[in-house]
Amino acid sequence: MFRLLNVEGQAALEVDGAWYAVDRLGDDPALSDPMQAIARFAELHELTRIVADADEEGAGALVASARLDHTDVRRLGPAVPNPSKVIAIGLNYRSHAQESNLELPPSPIAFTKFPSCLAGPRDDIELSGDRVDWEVELVVVIGIGGRRIEADRAWSHVAGVTLGQDISDRAVQLIGSPPQFSLGKSFDTFGPIGPAVVSVDSLDDPDDIELWCEVDDERMQHSRTSDLIFGVPELVASLSAVMTLCPGDVIFTGTPGGVGMGRGRFLRPGNVVSSVAVGIGELANRCVAPG
Repeated sequence: MFRLLNVEGQAALEVDGAWYAVDRLGDDPALSDPMQAIARFAELHELTRIVADADEEGAGALVASARLDHTDVRRLGPAVPNPSKVIAIGLNYRSHAQESNLELPPSPIAFTKFPSCLAGPRDDIELSGDRVDWEVELVVVIGIGGRRIEADRAWSHVAGVTLGQDISDRAVQLIGSPPQFSLGKSFDTFGPIGPAVVSVDSLDDPDDIELWCEVDDERMQHSRTSDLIFGVPELVASLSAVMTLCPGDVIFTGTPGGVGMGRGRFLRPGNVVSSVAVGIGELANRCVAPG
């Protein structure tokens, strides 16, 4: 098991609350790149074990040299900084379909968020207008690429999972016919993800993760990924039937009910959007006016 961080562009493993540089642990400069570390995620299990068992294995000096001086969460960048694709799934919880007054989809609804929208777990969200909304989501990180991946093999292609906010400007998203989903969800800072990429074997049940979202400490969304209409295996199979999934690609799996559009309430400067997924961690993003 492992927890992989992006510390100001440097890949690091979190073990018992301390951070360790992956390239130093693995004696390979290429592993300093979080994207390379994700592509070689099988090695991260062993490196985590070396840290945990350093005293027994005589690796104390190596582990000490790899330990980073600080564990300030404000230094964390997006858990996956440069994916080739950011795929998002719409209407994947019954509660969200109901509040949107839309029928359940017969197959996954996919669109893209452009990778430049990604932000860190403590980064500010720069509001683009007065109809910007929150959407807490489980995010899947591909580790082994492939095409036409069968659902029963899907989890073996996943490096890990993380937490995300699919921040959405509803005015832009819903303008025109057809609507502009990708543009409305791709403003810079509209994709906070993190704090870590967590290996699947770290979770009690990767198909049943509890998650919630609060705005200024008021609970807005609360659900479990067991309520997904299309679970992770189905999503990986469906998407890979169309496109080759590459190591580091991320999939926002959909949001539960409780978004602002259904409440007639939207984000304002000064609001803090807090998102939690049990076993993964927390995002806390302050909303600011455009710079």
